[in-house]
Amino acid sequence: MKRIIILLAVAAALCSCGGPSTLYYWGGVQNGTTTYEHLTYKDYKTQSPEALCQLICAYEDMVLHPGGTRAVPPPGICAEYGYLLLQPNTAVAFSEKATAGQRRYFSGTDYATLFYEHGKEMLQKELEYYPESRQFIEP
Repeated sequence: MKRIIILLAVAAALCSCGGPSTLYYWGGVQNGTTTYEHLTYKDYKTQSPEALCQLICAYEDMVLHPGGTRAVPPPGICAEYGYLLLQPNTAVAFSEKATAGQRRYFSGTDYATLFYEHGKEMLQKELEYYPESRQFIEP
């Protein structure tokens, strides 16, 4: 009888586990690291326009398709993305080096105006999702 109770307790504990859950979606996993980690490191290391285009699309994906249990972009992503879009060379690099697949993320071809407006929008979203970031965003 004691064995049956222990077996039932263990079975109930194992059945209640729904698998790991994460608070935020970081763009999937590649080679043991998240897409976000991989692409930010790649952009930092190579500083190539191609890496920048990949990073922009990864940010856009994380913002458009937030996952995890909170269903909002991870903390700081909207701010990083907005800051990146507001950099003067970003629109030029994207217009020159983005692939057709990467261009599908954005409508239009005036990337300078589009990125400027989208960058400001991303900073506002960061404040909306994480009001405590106001001291970093507003200055």
